Amino acid sequence: MSLLGEGLLDLAWGLGLIGTLAAFYGGWRREARWVEVARRIGQVMAPLLTLMVLALEIALLTDDFRLVYVTQVSRQTQPLFLKITALWGGQNGSLLFWSWLMSLFLFAAMARADRFPPDMLPYMTGILLLTQTFFLLLNRFFANPFEMFPVPPADGRGLNPLLRHPGMIAHPPLLYLGFVGFTVPYAIVMAALMAGRRDESWLRLLRRWTLVAWLFLSLGLLVGARWAYDVLGWGGYWGWDPVENAALLPWLTGTAFLHSVMVQERRGMLKVWTSLLIILTYALVILGTFITRTGVIASVHAFARSAIGVPFLIYVGMVLVGSLTLLAARWDLLRAENRVESWLSRETFFLLNNWLFLGIAFAVFWGTFYPMFSELLFNEKLTVGPPYYNRVTGPLFGALYLLMGVIPFIRWRRTPGASLRLSVGSSLLMALGVVVLAAIAGIRPPWALLGFGLCAFAGWGTLLDSALSVGARRRATGEPWLVALVRLVARNPRRYGGYLVHLGVVLIGIGVIGSQFDQQETQRTMGLGDSLAFGGYRLVYHGIRQYTPATEPDVVVTEAWVRVYDRSGRLLTDLYPYVLQYDTGESLTPPALRATLKEDLYLLLSGWMEGGNRATFKVFINPLVSWIWIGGIVLILGTLVAVWPRPALAPALGEIRPPLQKKPAPIS
Repeated sequence: MSLLGEGLLDLAWGLGLIGTLAAFYGGWRREARWVEVARRIGQVMAPLLTLMVLALEIALLTDDFRLVYVTQVSRQTQPLFLKITALWGGQNGSLLFWSWLMSLFLFAAMARADRFPPDMLPYMTGILLLTQTFFLLLNRFFANPFEMFPVPPADGRGLNPLLRHPGMIAHPPLLYLGFVGFTVPYAIVMAALMAGRRDESWLRLLRRWTLVAWLFLSLGLLVGARWAYDVLGWGGYWGWDPVENAALLPWLTGTAFLHSVMVQERRGMLKVWTSLLIILTYALVILGTFITRTGVIASVHAFARSAIGVPFLIYVGMVLVGSLTLLAARWDLLRAENRVESWLSRETFFLLNNWLFLGIAFAVFWGTFYPMFSELLFNEKLTVGPPYYNRVTGPLFGALYLLMGVIPFIRWRRTPGASLRLSVGSSLLMALGVVVLAAIAGIRPPWALLGFGLCAFAGWGTLLDSALSVGARRRATGEPWLVALVRLVARNPRRYGGYLVHLGVVLIGIGVIGSQFDQQETQRTMGLGDSLAFGGYRLVYHGIRQYTPATEPDVVVTEAWVRVYDRSGRLLTDLYPYVLQYDTGESLTPPALRATLKEDLYLLLSGWMEGGNRATFKVFINPLVSWIWIGGIVLILGTLVAVWPRPALAPALGEIRPPLQKKPAPIS
């Protein structure tokens, strides 16, 4: 497998280099044959990378411990499913997996090459092939997954216990799909600049590719947060970890980019912003991959230190310098076709939206990288924790929710003040009502009351605008409410998919605020039959058991049995918190959960005496956390609606269209 894998790697990066040169040469000389050579090489990459992935998977499944990588991430007793997913469980294999996903996006783009303007195609192809070749070179010369031992060991070390949870098995592929996906929008924008295009005919394709990448990145962040909540046993879902931040940064700039593209497509404005935002997003994707894979910043998510840091930094520098130089050279092409006619216009509010997203991104970037800069420059090791991020980003997120509540009522070019006052006034009344109800319910922190008010303001604005549109359609057509809503969404999935995304963000905001202001925590050692009264619950300890799962013989499970009652003594549920102890000496303490819309009861087994006569438990009560996961589902559904092709959806849902009129036959 080693010779086959390395041979395929050499063939792939060699072809990638040839294709890159052919694409740029064809664009420079305007020779279609060279562009076609590059396009076909782009299509060949997917089969080549698929063969490489299959070769490594066969080595994992057959316990081929001659390969160093197989020894690092697998062992003979490892379950079949974990052997398969070990492909991305280590540094070298995950880079190959990254390259394989890149080849699939490259194949899809080349298969639809006829949809792109001919003068843009060579440059787009060249940029995509350049990115593919860079990662293949990393795999071949710095992180070779087919490297062999001179003398192979009898068994491997096995997959990191943190990666055995289903959430972590899905989390990296989703993030990689998001990261890789943003390469295509970057290539499209850079190709438009290289080709010197002044029109915006290519923006529709750009938006669809961006939404697909944003969808996967959003899914990756949500699944990662759920993994942290379910596995790490610290009572939270987001700790502002450097690697978490590295994935959040391109999501922030990518979200700003999506809003900026709308303004460019609709009004021919913010062209510089659009180009700059996609450059930043792509650079942050590469930088995030650098952080995760070089170990320069300590993180529970990061791989060990490796030698690929220098090539990554060189590549990021080349991307930034080259892209910004091109942007400066094409500055005249990016002049706005229209000007802002009123500060009460959607263009102005989207620009404010961009500034806020960039402000949050800068705050996160500074908090993530300042400790590294401080250690390198001043030999002073510092730590930036959640309090910094909460204080700095909290007000900025609050301003975003304020804009989110106003934008549905803001029109392009100019908005009449009277209609805006009426619409925004109703949202303010709703927000005030929610604040009063929250205060009556016992919520006292001013920032929490303000946060719930802003969530209500943003959510009501979105719902009210949708309701007004549905009402107008009902009056015009006489359709029932549900039919009018479905057909309205079918006619404009982009708009109403965006509204669903906003509602998802509102629900996530409710969950985040609730879990921050009133989390309760306690720890208690209990004997058999002892009870603990805490937060409206009564927990009774009934014993402990130990066993080894048949599917994972290298782990010992210590599981406690706790019955949960409410204040009246009614049995609510049985919880089984447990500890996983691996023969490598590592251990995990996943929680047992009772989740409701109101709160989560989060129970951890912290310790026990031999025989299980006494055990120590840590208990958290996390209010409203379930709203985060519900909001995430709504956000994903909204993105799917927004990306859905309108021509295919609208007729299926019964959109009424006038009959086609035949042209009269010519008179001879």
